[in-house]
Amino acid sequence: MTYDANSLKYMSGTVRADALRAVLSAHSGHVGIVLGAADIVTAVFANFIRRGVDRFVLSAGHGSAMLYSVLKLAGYKIGSIESFRKIGGLPGHPEHGIDGVDATTGPLGQGVANAVGMALAAKIQKTNGRVYCLCGDGDLSEGVAFEAIAFAGRYKLNNLVLLWDDNGITIDGVAQTDMDVPSRMRAAGWNVVSVDGMNGEKVSRAIADAARLRVPTFIQCKTVIGFKSSLAGTAAAHGLALDDSEIEQLIKYFDSPSGRKLWTQVAEMPDAPRFPDNLINLSRVQMPNAPCDISSREMSGMYIGAMLDAGIKIIGGSADLGHSTNAYVKNSVPIEPGHFDGNFIEYGVREHAMAAIMNGMAACGLRVYGSTFLAFSDYMRPAIRLSAISGLPVVYVFTHDSIAVGEDGPTHQPVEQLASLRLIPNINVFRPCNMFEVANSWRIALMEKTRPSCIVLSRQKFHQVESPAGAEFARGAYVIKPSKSSRVRMTIVATGSEVPLAVEVANKIGDDVQVVSMPSVERFRVQGALYKQQILRGYVVAIEAASPSPWFEFADAVIGVNRFGMSGRGGDVYAAMGFDVNQIAREINTRLKK
Repeated sequence: MTYDANSLKYMSGTVRADALRAVLSAHSGHVGIVLGAADIVTAVFANFIRRGVDRFVLSAGHGSAMLYSVLKLAGYKIGSIESFRKIGGLPGHPEHGIDGVDATTGPLGQGVANAVGMALAAKIQKTNGRVYCLCGDGDLSEGVAFEAIAFAGRYKLNNLVLLWDDNGITIDGVAQTDMDVPSRMRAAGWNVVSVDGMNGEKVSRAIADAARLRVPTFIQCKTVIGFKSSLAGTAAAHGLALDDSEIEQLIKYFDSPSGRKLWTQVAEMPDAPRFPDNLINLSRVQMPNAPCDISSREMSGMYIGAMLDAGIKIIGGSADLGHSTNAYVKNSVPIEPGHFDGNFIEYGVREHAMAAIMNGMAACGLRVYGSTFLAFSDYMRPAIRLSAISGLPVVYVFTHDSIAVGEDGPTHQPVEQLASLRLIPNINVFRPCNMFEVANSWRIALMEKTRPSCIVLSRQKFHQVESPAGAEFARGAYVIKPSKSSRVRMTIVATGSEVPLAVEVANKIGDDVQVVSMPSVERFRVQGALYKQQILRGYVVAIEAASPSPWFEFADAVIGVNRFGMSGRGGDVYAAMGFDVNQIAREINTRLKK
């Protein structure tokens, strides 16, 4: 059924009324977008959304009350509107997992990129699903949005419609959109239409026309922020600047029995079954045999190749570094504009968009990984954080993981990034030291259903220390070199390329020293006290070529890096910054004598 202008007017009024009830109940929220953009979301949900097939992303996440209102009216099971912004109720910004909420949004620009990922996923999955995204001026001021917009234009994602709530206002006043947005969108390869965003029928017509095109569509919807309120058209209308009595008057003005009756018809529309998640079965993947001296990025590339050889359905990608990160392997097949049968995405130099696009793809059930250098994870952090908040099992492959990167110097030598990633709740951070650990990092990451994973890998080759039979990788840490004495005087804990260094140091210090590999701090942290006591015995020293501060949770002393690196050959930089067997052994012995 297609609703006409008159019906849409009544329906959008009901959306406004219920959204205002939510804000009034919470005494918190944003009324400006509710009053200005309700006609847009009404047109989308009344005339176009096929439940279980199409997706809607509210990138302007501060308009959550409006989204919850339309979802409730359209028959989604989201609970009480009056629970808005209350503990246990509907959150202040949309969160993935609520019925009908396809993306966690709020940090501006993220939703635009999520929507691009969802549109790409629909192409890969060969569904006829379409993706609708509502954004505001703030979204289009964020770099991640235009990174993703350029990507969508290049890939000709004609199943994507981006609707711009163009009211010319942001929190501080006049929107700082210092560019001709429609021209920029055309330059990015999009179809551009401008309509009256307060007229649901005109918005509907523009959306319908978009379905016939071969490129994504951008609809400029001219609206009035705070429509019909005393603050209409002003920055003050953005938040909650209206008093309770005016909000109550607006509820009475917009609500109507006709609107509610029309929404009842929408709510009775049947659901279609959602596209199933891509479940991973790694039992048939053979563990590659790795040379003794090899970088962990090469080991990871070998395991990716083994997965693809075994027919594992996983979509990889890189921000222009696929060969450097070994994420692109011999059986990788690029996904290209108009050809979506491959298994590897070339995102271009767009780290932030890559992460946010992968969030959208993962929300659609695809198993995805993306790669870049560890130092550049800083570009991606907002989207990684949203992966963790949303419980999306995205896999991030970060190589060039330490000062041993060498000649490229401190800009490319990560120091604080490992600690920073480990601070994010609900995330795995793996730093493996051999083929056994690399393979198990991938296995755990791909078995996850509700958390992302970072696999952190070296550029430089290093000697593999073999893990003992029965090594309990899944517990985050295990003894990789036992003490030769029944009494353990010292435990040296290390990760990644520092594990063989730790073994050399232990051999130099004495027979009563054991070495522990701790590829996952997060997994070890949740182990019971007894296991921790078995693993961390005697005086504990941690060695990692990164920020030392977090290691004091487990260690009595830490050999780490607390300043930026330097340019030079990787091994020379490594030694110059203290990662030398003799120097570390002397330092440990000095500390023990104190």
